[in-house]
Amino acid sequence: MRHLYTFQLIEAVARAGSMRKAAEDMNLTASALTRRIQRFEEEFGAKLFERLSNGVRLNSAGELLLHHYRATLSDLARVQGQVADLTGERRGHVSIACSQALLPYFLPEQIARYRSDHPGVTFSVNVRDRTQAEQELATYSSDLALVFEPVYLVDFEVLHVVPQSVNVVMAADHPLGRKREIRLRDCLDVPHVAPSVKYGVRHLMDFAARRGSRRVDPVVETESFELIRHYVLHEKLIGFQIPIGLRGYADGTLVYRPISEKDMPPGNLILGQTRGRTLPVASARFALQLATALKDYQAAA
Repeated sequence: MRHLYTFQLIEAVARAGSMRKAAEDMNLTASALTRRIQRFEEEFGAKLFERLSNGVRLNSAGELLLHHYRATLSDLARVQGQVADLTGERRGHVSIACSQALLPYFLPEQIARYRSDHPGVTFSVNVRDRTQAEQELATYSSDLALVFEPVYLVDFEVLHVVPQSVNVVMAADHPLGRKREIRLRDCLDVPHVAPSVKYGVRHLMDFAARRGSRRVDPVVETESFELIRHYVLHEKLIGFQIPIGLRGYADGTLVYRPISEKDMPPGNLILGQTRGRTLPVASARFALQLATALKDYQAAA
């Protein structure tokens, strides 16, 4: 325990890339911070940072040590949660990296439901693309990830999978809304707004378009799914999202329809954690709640 503050300082330097900037962030003098880290390096028996012309960065030993620190914090939080459970009053903190699609409805409902039973538990919701979400798990920055079409699945333990068809989002009076079946070629032949290439929806669209010797060529490309939902009401074009984030938007002004599976099979919305990690009690039980809720959502759909 006595080294935890020193670990926090090391993490601050790694994040800032500079002793001086990290000292400012931690409300220390640069000399005091440097001395403390040097004393730790002497006791530890290895240098932790590589000195650069414009700052510092972790060397291999430093990266290993920082990974150990984050794992230690995770274990400590798990034990604290178990102790809180012994007293009958659950406390703790849950951090989750998620796709934007989960923000309007699904996650707010699930967090509120969990906190109604366990008001001592706090949450961090980190909006990440599919690559960032996996990185968050690997660095212990998030306990759970709920993301559409993860990229690597390295050390990713899948807890639940829900298929999601890519849906066309459009104003209620758009001509495509009257079609019984929307084909991918119908979408590519009209002006469209699409997510940027780092998102799972765009990955599936690009792959399906290439199979038909076509390409996705949006007039507006964005990292914001909220912008997509609003922009289609301002210009006669279409957008693309997955349905779990669209549930409450069919209000007479906005409609959404799936692209035919003949052209684009559904992708996967995946709930997961780092493989082999024992989660803190609050996070583990929230994961169980999410898995159950996703099963119910899938059955209803």
